[in-house]
Amino acid sequence: MNNNKLTAGAIRERAQETFWNHLKYLSGGDIEAWVNLWHEDGILEFPYGPAGFPEFKQGKADMYEYMQNFPKHFEVQFTELEFHPAVDPELVIAEFKSTGKHRETGNPYNQTYISVVETKDGLITRYRDFWNPLVAIESVGSMNQAVQFSA
Repeated sequence: MNNNKLTAGAIRERAQETFWNHLKYLSGGDIEAWVNLWHEDGILEFPYGPAGFPEFKQGKADMYEYMQNFPKHFEVQFTELEFHPAVDPELVIAEFKSTGKHRETGNPYNQTYISVVETKDGLITRYRDFWNPLVAIESVGSMNQAVQFSA
């Protein structure tokens, strides 16, 4: 449904629900459902990714290829979700944490995130993912392994 008939509050609620579903599908390992939350040309950006990590992924096919093995490698739950309302009701600013582990190494994957997510009509159009790459590197065991996962 487009925004023409929705109040700002309803638009904000829909955007936050999309974000909540993003977390639910990732923690549940449902990457196909996760990809369907995205606009066809959506962009996932990694502003703090270390050298060798992609700066961004764009489009549903690229996102699926990038994330399809996430459930095989990581077991995570997302907690402490806090939304920070923005003037634009389709903009989601969220802080949250993950607790979990890397399945192969058994190392913990306990991450803190800040996400800035633009939506349009309930779909993610741009997602800036601010996270600590050192946590990911330690979880998978080495910088080389982390870069391989992100390739």
